[in-house]
Amino acid sequence: MSSTPNTYTGGTSSPVVMDKEYNHHSHRDNINQHQHSGRSSNVREYEREQPVAAHVLAAAFGGALQPGLWRPLEHRKFANPAPLGLSAFALTTFVLSCVNLHARGVTAPHIAVPLAFGYGGLVQLLSGMWEMAVGNTFGATALSSYGGFWIAYGILLTPAWGITTPDGPYASDYAGHYSAIGFFLTGWFIFTTVLLLCTLRSTVAFLFLFFTLDLCFLFLACENYALAEGSESIARTLQICGGTFGMLAAFAAWYNALAGLQDDSNSFFRVPVIHLPWSELGREIRREKSHSM
Repeated sequence: MSSTPNTYTGGTSSPVVMDKEYNHHSHRDNINQHQHSGRSSNVREYEREQPVAAHVLAAAFGGALQPGLWRPLEHRKFANPAPLGLSAFALTTFVLSCVNLHARGVTAPHIAVPLAFGYGGLVQLLSGMWEMAVGNTFGATALSSYGGFWIAYGILLTPAWGITTPDGPYASDYAGHYSAIGFFLTGWFIFTTVLLLCTLRSTVAFLFLFFTLDLCFLFLACENYALAEGSESIARTLQICGGTFGMLAAFAAWYNALAGLQDDSNSFFRVPVIHLPWSELGREIRREKSHSM
């Protein structure tokens, strides 16, 4: 990310004002300038004078793919890599979810292979490495890991590798390969649960992304376990559930990407991210409202 994440709270309302000398619009503009141009001297000076405001400027934000207080490297200026990684994840997940839902009668997932290697895999992995460069541990872990997931899933689906073909490594126990894929997806469900726990004090949009993705992995893993047991009707129901939550996760990723891309220079509005009531900024909002009453 270029710097501290945007703290816009949604709709047309302004962020919380922590000092009477800073009106709503100037405070928002300072945050936007800080997000895209590095940490300016007036922002640093303001943070020193107003320690609470520093928490506001560093609040959790899905558009920067970070769930809590975080300080970027001040001597470097980077663009925000999170929207690119989120977009790569969203498009690849969207296409595979369409297949899982059997949209327009398409049932073969091979169309997701080039996306898994190129966009969801390579581009997302690069985004994760750039997150590492700007000092965002959560963003680096999430984007790099899901980039690796898509590359691994692309290999799994590539016919030339023959991993899941009837004459492949599981030829002697072809039904067993469903259990093996179930193990693969269960591992990603566990990992996503770990990341989900780190978003519980962030924003609704950020939490919703990882919540729906977590359920997507869970249902798709259970689908493969059902297939291993020969329960095709149950497996199909689980696949539909997984595809539905995967579709929701894809649009949630695009939504967070849009939140990270929008500013006063390119948009007439900003999508609301809705800080959770128990988050740092959520508590500041409630305190500000109570003081203004």
